[in-house]
Amino acid sequence: MTVSRRSFLAGSGAAAAGLVLSFYIAPRNAISAATKPVEKPQVKPPAGAQPAPPPPPPNAFLRIAPDDTVTVVLAHSEMGQGIWTGLAMVIAEELSCDWSKVKTEHAPAASVYGHPARFGMQMTGGSSTTRTEFDRYRTVGAMARDMLLRAAAEKWKVPPASCTAKDGAVTSGKKRLTYGQLATAAMALPPPEKVTLKAPAEWTLIGKPMKRLDTPEKITGRAKFGMDVQMPGLMTALVLRPPAFGATFASVDDSAALKVPGVTKVVRTSRGVAVVGAHFWAAKLGRDALNATWNAPPGGGVDTRAQLADFRAKAKTNGAVAGEVGDVDAALGASKTRLVAEYDVPYLAHAPMEPLNCTVRIDGDRCEIWTGTQMQTVDQAAAAKILGIPTANVTINTMFLGGGFGRRASPNSDYVGEAVEVAKAAGVPVKVVWTREDDVRGGQYRPAYVHRVEVGVNGEGAPVAWKHVVVGQSIMATTPFASRIKNGIDPSSVEGLFESPYLESVPARRVMLHSPESAVTVLWWRSVGNTHTAFAMESMIDELAHTAKQDPLAYRLRLLQGKPRFVAALTLAAEKAGWGKPIAEGHALGLAVHESFGTIVAEVADVSVERGKPRVHKVTCVVDCGTVVNPLAVEAQVQGSIAYGLSAALHGAITLTGGKVDQSNFHDYRVLRMNEMPRVDVFLQKSDAKMGGIGEPATAPIAPAVANALFSLTKQRLRSLPFQLA
Repeated sequence: MTVSRRSFLAGSGAAAAGLVLSFYIAPRNAISAATKPVEKPQVKPPAGAQPAPPPPPPNAFLRIAPDDTVTVVLAHSEMGQGIWTGLAMVIAEELSCDWSKVKTEHAPAASVYGHPARFGMQMTGGSSTTRTEFDRYRTVGAMARDMLLRAAAEKWKVPPASCTAKDGAVTSGKKRLTYGQLATAAMALPPPEKVTLKAPAEWTLIGKPMKRLDTPEKITGRAKFGMDVQMPGLMTALVLRPPAFGATFASVDDSAALKVPGVTKVVRTSRGVAVVGAHFWAAKLGRDALNATWNAPPGGGVDTRAQLADFRAKAKTNGAVAGEVGDVDAALGASKTRLVAEYDVPYLAHAPMEPLNCTVRIDGDRCEIWTGTQMQTVDQAAAAKILGIPTANVTINTMFLGGGFGRRASPNSDYVGEAVEVAKAAGVPVKVVWTREDDVRGGQYRPAYVHRVEVGVNGEGAPVAWKHVVVGQSIMATTPFASRIKNGIDPSSVEGLFESPYLESVPARRVMLHSPESAVTVLWWRSVGNTHTAFAMESMIDELAHTAKQDPLAYRLRLLQGKPRFVAALTLAAEKAGWGKPIAEGHALGLAVHESFGTIVAEVADVSVERGKPRVHKVTCVVDCGTVVNPLAVEAQVQGSIAYGLSAALHGAITLTGGKVDQSNFHDYRVLRMNEMPRVDVFLQKSDAKMGGIGEPATAPIAPAVANALFSLTKQRLRSLPFQLA
């Protein structure tokens, strides 16, 4: 997209009265955020004039209005992770504006917002937003500040160096103008080609605990989520989908459904039958009244008990090699002691609090969508393909997301594409709603996995041979990103294993993968492969420590020599948790450390057993994520990640019989309850390391930390999730 300053101003309405700043940074660094793409034509130059070359596509905008408000427009999606505030802080730091005047809004979908580190798409995931935007957003703030300083200097006829920008105003001596008063003049100036960013010692916002900008809207109910979308003539639709994975549509009798008051239409979709009604309950009762028949899944459908047995058998065979050093088989044969352990984890649903929903309005060759999505680019392209219209004719309005966890990052656009199909067939604006039962029974899941680990140790108990086989479905294989699979290895299935710091000093090591296919649909789930690789790795390390009759902390620290960040995180977590000191009777501590998304997290869990079930009383967590933008946001994300991980460790399991999911809602797909939430103490490890992500890393270590504590307490080694004590 080519946008000139003149055409942008012409299309920006009220924003034209102030400073509207775009910035461009080389695509290898760029993630974008911008206002609506301008579709008005370029203004023709005067006759005889040589047209100026078009500027590069802008990939972010900052708006400063005459009323002094500063608006940061984000290409990313706010789903509770705090980027609504964090990225605004980053721009505001360099802009030196009045924080009370800062606002944030979501950008629409457009190719200029592509994320180069994530397949060139506009998307939010992989705990990548803040760490990949940090320098760019600081740069745009500094550019705007430079333009405001130069605008004031020109007005006062003084050197720019004599002017100071602070708290949303420029001063020079006794002269003072607010950013809003200078915005229009600043807009007429060329952006600087280069800016100098503040040194960390000069930061006044970055690194300081800041309350979230979206909290007041969410407390008062003004915040708009996808479920809140309303418009004249909007209908609601629910879809009857296959009752089992692998089942296919045969026929439907919709006569009873059409008699339900409020039901207006019944239409076919690629996955099932949609009932369109004047409101949710009309559509729900109409769907209940459908008489549909389905062809049974081939082979009787997936049974997770049989699947687990099959996975365990496969784990005893060699698979595709993800990484190998030395002669593992010979080293295992020569080892003084050999340990063999199998770990397994089930399918998991995402279970966000806001059920999936998508509103679609089609007007001729144009389509407008309102939804909470983590993948705007993919959804925009899917809608365009379904309707046979140009991608530019599809507008996506990103709403607040009531939880994502990866479920709203659907590479096949299942819920958005389906809503477009329904709106197209119904011929009216439609909001398609998935009930929680719909998503739990027929959504997309974290795959089930089995790990089989064989380790040979020397006389000191240190590993000298490590053979690790993983069995589980590939997430990437059924997505547009299947090209990332090399030599049969989906990197998301084995992340955190071969590159584990524990294995670097092991002279003979091999990690292998089997990726069996299944009719069950799978998707990334908060912290993706680390959800199971951390459990297997940290559990096995703990088993090795106890086999060697060594303290689990001391054992880990010896293996991690030369890894100062890991050592520092573990040491501090142990110290803060009181490792080695007397604790309450009937309690035990367990620890784990894992790196994911560039962040190292060490956790110590204080656990007891109450009425035969694990009880987690306290989790001490140390985080090394490099530079911290908002400590409050980091603390909140860690607490949420631990709660999410504990839900899986203590309760979470999707099981199938004959291809049908056995669970349906929170009564049988349990998540952590308020009375189960432990106290979580979060400590930020000072680090000059490159900034890492924070939305997901604390999820991975909690299950092994709890498992290791339970072993210390009960001598039962729990190798299956969720935990079941004998």
